[in-house]
Amino acid sequence: MDDFSRRDVLRLASVFGMTSALAPLGTSTATAADGAVANGAHEYSLKIDPTRRGPTISDTMYGIFYEDINRAADGGLYAELVQNRSFEYSSVDNSGYTPLTAWSTVSTGGASGTAEVVDDAERLNEHNRHYLRLSLDGSGDAAGTYGVVNSGYNSGMFLESGKKYDFSVWARTDQARGTTLTVSPTDESGASLAAKPLRVELRGDRWSKYTGTFVARASSTTGRLTVAAGGAGTVRLDMVSLFPRDTFMNRPNGMRRDLAEKIAALRPSFLRFPGGCIVNTGSMYPYRAPDWPRARSYQWKDTIGPVERRATNANFWGYNQSYGLGYYEYFQFAEDIGAMPLPVVPSLVTGCGQNHVTEDPELLRQYVRDTLDLIEFANGSATTPWGRKRAEMGHPKPFGLTHIGIGNEEPLVDEYFERFLKFRRAVESAHPEVTVISNSGPDDSGPVFDRAWELGRSADVGMIDEHYYNDPEWFLTNNDRYDSYDRKGPKVFLGEYASEGNRFYNSLAEAAYMTGLERNADIVRLTSYAPLLANEDYVQWEPDMIWFDNATSWGSTSYETQKLFMNNIGDEVVPSTASSTPVPSTPITGSVGLSTWATSVAYDDVAVTSADGSALFGDDFSGEASQWRKTGERGSWSVSNGAYVQHDTSAENTLVIAGDSAWSDYDLHVRATKRSGSEGFLVAFGVTDADNYYWWNLGGWGNTRSVVEKATDGVRRTLVGDDTSIETGREYDLRIEIRGRRVALFLDGRKWGEFTDDKIAEPFRQVVTHDRDTGELIVKVVNAQDAVARSNIDLGRQVRVSPVARLTTLQGDPDAVNTADAQPIRPRQSTLPDVSNSFTHVFPAHSITFMRIRVQSA
Repeated sequence: MDDFSRRDVLRLASVFGMTSALAPLGTSTATAADGAVANGAHEYSLKIDPTRRGPTISDTMYGIFYEDINRAADGGLYAELVQNRSFEYSSVDNSGYTPLTAWSTVSTGGASGTAEVVDDAERLNEHNRHYLRLSLDGSGDAAGTYGVVNSGYNSGMFLESGKKYDFSVWARTDQARGTTLTVSPTDESGASLAAKPLRVELRGDRWSKYTGTFVARASSTTGRLTVAAGGAGTVRLDMVSLFPRDTFMNRPNGMRRDLAEKIAALRPSFLRFPGGCIVNTGSMYPYRAPDWPRARSYQWKDTIGPVERRATNANFWGYNQSYGLGYYEYFQFAEDIGAMPLPVVPSLVTGCGQNHVTEDPELLRQYVRDTLDLIEFANGSATTPWGRKRAEMGHPKPFGLTHIGIGNEEPLVDEYFERFLKFRRAVESAHPEVTVISNSGPDDSGPVFDRAWELGRSADVGMIDEHYYNDPEWFLTNNDRYDSYDRKGPKVFLGEYASEGNRFYNSLAEAAYMTGLERNADIVRLTSYAPLLANEDYVQWEPDMIWFDNATSWGSTSYETQKLFMNNIGDEVVPSTASSTPVPSTPITGSVGLSTWATSVAYDDVAVTSADGSALFGDDFSGEASQWRKTGERGSWSVSNGAYVQHDTSAENTLVIAGDSAWSDYDLHVRATKRSGSEGFLVAFGVTDADNYYWWNLGGWGNTRSVVEKATDGVRRTLVGDDTSIETGREYDLRIEIRGRRVALFLDGRKWGEFTDDKIAEPFRQVVTHDRDTGELIVKVVNAQDAVARSNIDLGRQVRVSPVARLTTLQGDPDAVNTADAQPIRPRQSTLPDVSNSFTHVFPAHSITFMRIRVQSA
């Protein structure tokens, strides 16, 4: 995702220079502003009624969303140090993979041999089919060895001096007298990192598990693991494993301690797993060896039992996942951190760009049975078939599952909902205590979202899972999103959300939005920022909450923000009102533009006229296109047959711009013809620069949708849309009418749509909650602007107020980013004296402040 610039901040505030992004918004919590003061501050009033109570805040309000994205499991939270430990990597999963990815051969003392990954009758089991066969030719001196070395993840394994590491391998030998394996951790140069190597004596030509432990004598971030043998004959190896002894809660096959501790420090109330897109993408059929498609949807039964008997799978995000971190481990981890487990299972309708319905009634029945079996695995007694399996894995006591999600972001919403109802009917019949959650697709609005909510309301669904990622301005302008939700309708599980960026400014926008989530705690019952984890060397998605490399981990600014909210929730909302920021309203201004996306288009007869009809700009392309400015090197533009043609059908966003950035209240007219390619037209208006504009996207997303998008520093969000598609070879007449902040769009003379972009990015937001245990009001204030906010805080006269309040503050440069080397955004603790029933406090610019005030009834 693109980073955001200081333009976002300038858009939000200065006492003398507010822009149109801050046009007034009338929310249920805002009153008229008291005005600005001359010293660069804004003056606010904050009125709190400590004697009243608003909605009760759910015990499950804030949790975590976990998905194996950005190498969050193998190479991340799952503490295994060996990559491709079972030799199951394949070019079918990833074109860059081979069965020996992360492995290389090594020899000492003149020994030689061959190393080959095979799948034959000698395999370990049907789910773990590939193994390494070492053929030793007996060459070299008596101490010579031949074998393989594993490089781990990133630049190598992180090994710490003085720490214990547990080695294990499944192996067999055809030598009657046995074979000695030499196992040694080394640094990148090959120098040993253990006082002495492990000597593992293999006996017999049947698969057996061998183990050993060593203590690292030195630290390294580029560690390797060597496994080699001497002599002659054949040695077979599988499930080569190296685990730090020091895992979270000291659990075997456990979690990397520093990452798990950062997650636990959030005090999450639930753990949603095993992900989003990995749940319902790939083949919907269960594992069938040997030739069924490898890329399967996530099958929970593949992930339990002994790790050597678990299947591996191609991950939707482009790498292989071992399932060493499986459903049992997820349930155990949730219990260890005090979180409610919330699994999500596939529905036989794919999402995430793989829009497909599996029409197989027996398979659907099997998926429903698997879901019931999952609930039994979590909740059944040890005398039930699946409860017994849980007990055999070491947990006789039920895990206590109360919520389960069906599916993830399915755009084929009617087909999905038909299947959802079958899952719900079966679950509610057998387990009425379990809440079954549906979802509303991948966006905050639009046809899929609206239809999903329509179906959910009509079927009296208990909870709907919403997902959306938007720019900071969206979060600042939509604080009131849930104010108008039906209080008698389904509750909201906000399962995935984030502002698109990892700067502190993004966190300020998220914090402002979270005050609205808490204010609507009667509707919003569960929320989770996403994604949770990112390995800095394997990034498929940004932003992310916790970042890590092999040796260290650090929380982003959003981690610190989420932690502040999650550790200071309160039990119920306390009514409060705050004044708003005074902002002038200005019209949409900007030049015009033309663009394409994987499509060749001919544009002609571009005309811009003012509201009174006078001409501002025109180009019929009878000559050169000298009035147009390219914004980059993408695309191939030229004048051809009296039109301006973009020829390249592979280029994306080929934007060219013309006109005056000060234009307002104008009409843009253009004729457009699709020549070839996969999409349609992109006609821009209100263009400030290459990253800030509006455009009419006709025939986007593979010619399936048409929308108007607003780009803010390169991040686009949808304002209005429908399912219009564009025909190849047909000329279209397009007209866009801009008046103030209202825009109307006409396709072939008929109104296609309209919108008014006049919501404020209000930078000053607040919510107040009550902590029953401490008797404190938690006053949560976000000031997402350059100016300080001088605020009169009025608690009324019906309570006694403690004279000292406790403060926790996040404050800093809006461009600040927490990194491995520096975390400039960290919480600061302080006290505030002279608190009374009415007092003044100055909230710093670019800050999130939590103020704990103890009150008693007067």
